[in-house]
Amino acid sequence: MNFYPEERIALFIDGANLYATSRTLGFDIDYRRLYDLFAKECRLVRAFYYTALIEDQEYSPIRPLIDWLDYNGYSMVTKPAKEFTDSQGRRRVKGDMDIELAVDMLELADRLDHAVLFSGDGDFRRLVEAVQQKGVRVTVVSSIRAQPPLIADELRRQADNFIDLVELQDRIQRRLPPDHPRANAQRQQASQSYEEEYADEEG
Repeated sequence: MNFYPEERIALFIDGANLYATSRTLGFDIDYRRLYDLFAKECRLVRAFYYTALIEDQEYSPIRPLIDWLDYNGYSMVTKPAKEFTDSQGRRRVKGDMDIELAVDMLELADRLDHAVLFSGDGDFRRLVEAVQQKGVRVTVVSSIRAQPPLIADELRRQADNFIDLVELQDRIQRRLPPDHPRANAQRQQASQSYEEEYADEEG
């Protein structure tokens, strides 16, 4: 990662986008490991997590994560998701957090050296440009290795640095208990990655 020990950074995590990216790549994120990774690399000023919530649900599967993040160093930014019925009569949920993320990044820009955006949404290209004009470096974290790629080309081009989420997997992946059904798949994936890397070195 292209970070310096004394630079002030903040993380801006588009929760829905990051979740979709990690699931597409086949692993779960350990947000404690993610936080610690950046806190050890440089001066982590703030870690924002953005998500919309459906308020009338009796139980939301994301609520335990939100509560944990709120107690463990993350600044939570939430708002009610809007439900609507589309033209075919299907129930849809809309929960766009782009404005909230953009406002926070612009407001904090004068106190940062580096902003890390966890999203592949091309709508953030202009935001990245605006923050760069204030002298802030911007790293975008998403994936081009996912099928299909989840990073908009215009956003990747605008960023000062791009990190594919796959490159961070070994350092931020949630470790599952040995008897967990998905633990064996994780071990096989790690073994395959090692074998491919070893083969490349031998070749």
